[in-house]
Amino acid sequence: MTVVAMKPRTFKKLYEFTDCESGECRINVLPFLYEISRILTDSEDLPGSLGVLLRLMQERMHILRGMVNLHDRETGSIFIHESFGLTGEQKALGLYVPGEGIVGRVVQTGEAIVVPRLGDEPAFLNRTGSRREGPDMDLSFLCVPILHGRRVLGTITAERAYANRRLLQQDAELLATIAAMIAPAVGLYLMENIDKVRLEAENQRLTSALKAKFRPSNIIGSSKPMQEVFDLIQKVAGTKATVLVLGESGVGKELIANAIHYQSPWADGPFVKFNCASLPETIVESELFGHEKGSFTGAQAQRKGRFELADGGTVFLDEVGELTLPVQAKLLRVLQEKTFERVGGAKPVKVDLRVIAATNRDLRDMVEKGTFREDLYYRLNVFPLTVPPLRDRGSDVVTLADHFAAEFSHEAGKPVKRISTPALNMLMSYHWPGNVRELENVIERAVILSDDEVIHGYNLPPSLQTSVETGTAFGCGLEAKLQAVEYEMIVEALKTHKGNMTEAARELTLTRRMLGLRMEKYGISYKTFRKG
Repeated sequence: MTVVAMKPRTFKKLYEFTDCESGECRINVLPFLYEISRILTDSEDLPGSLGVLLRLMQERMHILRGMVNLHDRETGSIFIHESFGLTGEQKALGLYVPGEGIVGRVVQTGEAIVVPRLGDEPAFLNRTGSRREGPDMDLSFLCVPILHGRRVLGTITAERAYANRRLLQQDAELLATIAAMIAPAVGLYLMENIDKVRLEAENQRLTSALKAKFRPSNIIGSSKPMQEVFDLIQKVAGTKATVLVLGESGVGKELIANAIHYQSPWADGPFVKFNCASLPETIVESELFGHEKGSFTGAQAQRKGRFELADGGTVFLDEVGELTLPVQAKLLRVLQEKTFERVGGAKPVKVDLRVIAATNRDLRDMVEKGTFREDLYYRLNVFPLTVPPLRDRGSDVVTLADHFAAEFSHEAGKPVKRISTPALNMLMSYHWPGNVRELENVIERAVILSDDEVIHGYNLPPSLQTSVETGTAFGCGLEAKLQAVEYEMIVEALKTHKGNMTEAARELTLTRRMLGLRMEKYGISYKTFRKG
């Protein structure tokens, strides 16, 4: 168990308990504490004071992320009041109840908790979604209560990497001292602004729910290319402009269309989808525009098409590049005039809707070849939005893989808890021609094959096992599979023991020399796994 409950030392012990071997000293905490005291005395604005406090923590203690959480005792909610290192959206997601996660446990018990390494702590929820696999999971997490008497008003949390456990303990005690200093001001603020605090908590809860509904649950990713896509969605969602979603097959174009519709003022209206490549031309025309009774064999009654059904909302035309030229002409009229006739009818039908189209084809090239109408192209291309391929989204591969692993393990009733380092390396090295859809299929297969709560490299398809980070190639035979398993076990052991070959050899029940020979065979260096 990596969580360590901690009771704060006295200030005298904190001052005396110093160690400068790591290059960082806490011997000079008095000026730091004096500056905090002066800020609290001079300022009547608690949020402003906390902002300065967090900045000082960032500068003086080298904290990477910091938060001050407040606890509304009446509603039971715990929310982020001030923070740094988090986006506005991540801050809105940071909601807890007493006993939930590390923050909730500190509020419930009134005792500080120190987690030396986040990756080793199953109680860490990552509710804000700000921590990713890799270096973030090697950070330490400190959470101390803000106590006024026996009442827990909130918490201060901090994250950074510590090479020295003594410095980690000192910083936990320093945070406890700071929490004691700000407690009276926090208590007064909660008394004077309880309605405001409750409204703020409710606003963050609703914002979090809204974001979860329209983005995190259906579009996952924090890479720069995806952030640019999200920004474009925000800008176009409030308009009725026609949107053309471009991108390779499997990137999630339909999810983008969903997000645009459900973040628009017309979200309460219908969202009607149609795949333009799924049916023959005659049926496509009837499906889109509807038909009158008796207009063709089998038309026994009048039927509304997708455009009529989408009136007051959005129609999403997937694979629009597959439409024939005659249907393209009728689509052009809908875009220009918002009117059309049903098949076999002469009466114009008027609609008020937004059109979102998507394609993985080069429409500009199709225009030059005469297979796509130029005037329709310009009508559709009012607001083009290109979804990046998965290979250009960096760490989103890991984020998506974790999401799919959790999803499929729940469906299968298998407790798959993590993806091993060699497997992550394979996922990151692969070029993903099938994009997110291919990744989803790969993880579903891996969950089915996993038998020890971990997705290993040998659970992935052969197409991903052609190479590993070292360049070692594994084939598909029995000997190759055994080598892949051996390689992965060595990597995992070295990672667990931070490059300590003696400890890794002991875990693998090998001599240090035997481990060294196997590492040499696979081109593995213990230095790769050492932590500074």
